[in-house]
Amino acid sequence: MLYNKVEICGINTAKLPVISEKRKKELLEIIHHGKPVQAKSARDEMINGNLRLVLSVVQRFGSRGENPDDLFQVGCIGLIKAIDNFNADKDVCFSTYGVPMIIGEIRRYLRDYNPIRVSRSIRDTAYHAMSVKEQLTIQNNREPTIQEIAKVLDIPEENIIIALEAIVDPISIYEPVFSDDNDTIYVIDQLSDFNSTDSWINEIAFKQAVNSLGTREKTIFIMRFFKGKTQTEVAEEIGISQAQVSRLEKSALSKIRYEIQ
Repeated sequence: MLYNKVEICGINTAKLPVISEKRKKELLEIIHHGKPVQAKSARDEMINGNLRLVLSVVQRFGSRGENPDDLFQVGCIGLIKAIDNFNADKDVCFSTYGVPMIIGEIRRYLRDYNPIRVSRSIRDTAYHAMSVKEQLTIQNNREPTIQEIAKVLDIPEENIIIALEAIVDPISIYEPVFSDDNDTIYVIDQLSDFNSTDSWINEIAFKQAVNSLGTREKTIFIMRFFKGKTQTEVAEEIGISQAQVSRLEKSALSKIRYEIQ
């Protein structure tokens, strides 16, 4: 269990109930179309029956050092929003819709308490993008692409990506991206080998090299090596082909290696 805790917010997570998809559909039908008393009872059962879903999402944010109790409470707010807005008439599992809503609520919480200062215009763009993202998620029962968000806001996709990246906590180049029993690979290992004793100079050169990249190259670089997304995922989110992502990624890496040599 997260942080070796069995109890979160006074709830014994080892004894959280689990309900079937069939029961979820029955409860959602009562919630949205039943009598008030029945709807309230069904809503309570639906919330309690999906707390494990919230817990699984909270565990994804375990490396941030945040208080798991706080994240769990925020995640429950996302769960409640998902229950209240879910369209039971569509052939979609509740978890497919609920997980992005819970993640969005936690990210919003982390964003609002982000210690990094971001300009007002960029933050406003990020807020609008997050709002549209939530609306489209409710409307389509799936998480929208950057291209869809950009179309609604009538803003270039690059601006939205930069704004959303600006409100995400920075990741160290020494952040582990893969680990097994014998070895650990860090972000910096995927770029080049830094064997010099003047590693701090290399780190400064690396940051300058990244900042010198073009907007799209920098966006792809961050998504690939700082957020761990595949080329296919990046292509879908930005709205370009996987081949273009591969080409721009190679170009970015070549420029960085050239700058720090």
